[in-house]
Amino acid sequence: MNYLFFSTLSQMGFWITWLLIPILVETVPAISSFVKIFFYTIGKPKSEKDPSFWPFISIIIPVYNSEDTLYECIQSVYQSTYPIDKIQVIVVDNKSQDKSFKAFQSAQNSFPKLNMQWMKTEQGKARALNSAIYSSSGAYIINIDSDGILERNALKNLIKKFESDTTISAMTGSILTQKSLIKSTKNVGLKWLQRLEYFEYAQAFMSGRSIESQNNHLYTMSGAFSGFRKDALMKTFMYDVSTVGEDIDITFQVRDKAKGKVILCADAFFFVDPIESWNKLYTQRQRWQRGQIEVSQKYSGNRLGLKSFFSNFLVRRLIIDHTFMFLKNNMALRKYCAIVFKLFTIIATTIICCHLSSVCFYEYNGFC
Repeated sequence: MNYLFFSTLSQMGFWITWLLIPILVETVPAISSFVKIFFYTIGKPKSEKDPSFWPFISIIIPVYNSEDTLYECIQSVYQSTYPIDKIQVIVVDNKSQDKSFKAFQSAQNSFPKLNMQWMKTEQGKARALNSAIYSSSGAYIINIDSDGILERNALKNLIKKFESDTTISAMTGSILTQKSLIKSTKNVGLKWLQRLEYFEYAQAFMSGRSIESQNNHLYTMSGAFSGFRKDALMKTFMYDVSTVGEDIDITFQVRDKAKGKVILCADAFFFVDPIESWNKLYTQRQRWQRGQIEVSQKYSGNRLGLKSFFSNFLVRRLIIDHTFMFLKNNMALRKYCAIVFKLFTIIATTIICCHLSSVCFYEYNGFC
């Protein structure tokens, strides 16, 4: 009898744990974030007023084999509602092996009123950005990726927010993938992947970074579209060339070294190309995870302990993104299988299959 009782208790504890952790990690934070964003949106001013004059800004576009996308990227800057005479564009080539320079020349011919210059640097995005920063003339430094396009009002919205709040040192824009390119994808599996990526970006910026911004806890500014006060940027060591997470590193530098405020500008949109394949997705996420771990180790000091879970956002982020990742993946697979089968009689089989799938996923990641 005792054996049956303790065995039942043990099994209940096991399954309750597997159910509770995803609820605590996913459901509770989601509800809490929704409530915070709801009340924050209600109390937020409708919009910032236009400044009395528009400051001169420098836009840096690092380029590596970007002949297919560079022209449209520059065109989006030219078509921006920001005053064209207040924009400096620095295109920085870091060892491209294609015809990126011809794309730049074509843009020069098409948009002669746009102040543009071409620079060449050693390979590496961080090196390209650092070189251009020292050559920039603007009061604000804005970097954008060459494979995306700016929404027409993105620059104005970003600068308006800077000018309306002098405590802001840096901002990230909102990144979304281009819907038109998703619709034109022929491969059905890839199209679904790109749709999921779109909603992931929307959730990450519209919800996640909005919440992080409220307490100056933004973990990373997007490397695809970020803006800085130049005087705040010059107080840092610039972009770190030794890590793949240079965008995360500069975020921590501005906040920790320059003691600045880093937030999201939710209405400054930048549209990037959707992911091209599963292999590209894996490479991208592997780079993101590696960068996150490298920068976290660099800035954590002796603060990485469970006792700091509630007081240190860095600890919470690492535990949720890494320690609980296996459980989150497992629960996600189980939910989707339950939706597809709609049969409670095979839940046990589904759980076993998903458990094995999660184990294989983990082993595959470890092998790679």
